Amino acid sequence: MDQLAQWLSSTTGMTPDVALRLVHSVAVIVFLWAVRFLVLRIVRGRTDDVRSRYHWRKVSTHVSVFIGLLIVGRIWLTGLETFLTFAGLVSAGIAIALKDTVASIAGWVFIVWRRPFTVGDRIQIGELIGDVIDIRVFQFSLLEVGGWVDADQSTGRVLHVPNGLLMTTPLANYGAGFEYIWNEIPVLVTFESDWHKAKDILLSIAVEHAENLSEKAAQKVRETNRKFMIFYKTFTPTVYTSVKDSGVLLTIRYLCRPRVRRGSTQAIWEDVLDQFAAAPDIDFAYPTRRFFDNAVEGKDAGGDGEHTV
Repeated sequence: MDQLAQWLSSTTGMTPDVALRLVHSVAVIVFLWAVRFLVLRIVRGRTDDVRSRYHWRKVSTHVSVFIGLLIVGRIWLTGLETFLTFAGLVSAGIAIALKDTVASIAGWVFIVWRRPFTVGDRIQIGELIGDVIDIRVFQFSLLEVGGWVDADQSTGRVLHVPNGLLMTTPLANYGAGFEYIWNEIPVLVTFESDWHKAKDILLSIAVEHAENLSEKAAQKVRETNRKFMIFYKTFTPTVYTSVKDSGVLLTIRYLCRPRVRRGSTQAIWEDVLDQFAAAPDIDFAYPTRRFFDNAVEGKDAGGDGEHTV
């Protein structure tokens, strides 16, 4: 290296000390790049999982850059104490001038340390919903879900979100820990319908589609209780009853995985439509206009007895 530094000094005219430091710096960078390349090659040879490869690629990059900055910085900074004093004086000014950048770096540290989400998770932050496809020092990227697309399906757009938003905006993770969500499907039937029968039909449909998830969900809760205070005790599907202006509202509540919510909703609705069509004493309710005559219906009322609702 000394000979290379002397040649570089004589060729470029830089001082021997600077040339030697430059050679050492390049050597450190090349060494770290070679180690990272070797690690990634080993990973590629041992796994075909896209998520594992992505994780190793990102971690190796961050570790290499961090170690490189430490070593190269030590090579070039001779009066380190003086430098630290100077850095302390200017750090406040930098923090104010680059507050958004500093907040993004703090958000990245929070992501790495606390892991509120990882690549592949479906999250909502503010009004944005999507699947995490990349995490970087200043921002993370989402494949947008929802937007102008009905239900939980992708729009195809990629959203780049500053990491600093994590420090001020609530974050919802659809699958971390519990890995299931509660989905509800409201079904409105007329007051004249046999709502008891309708409720039994809806419950049997819900059980058919979601009963197998109950034991898996219970196991997940037992595992998640080590980290989160989740108190769910009932995981089986159910149907709740309430009354609305137009009829009796029967609400199916069941567990499903976040990414299949639209598909499971479709499958349940198709079964509901088929079974209600075969039941003449059950009708869907919807806004209508009705004319009735009190005299004909046997009701005593003043006036001409004809009203509309």
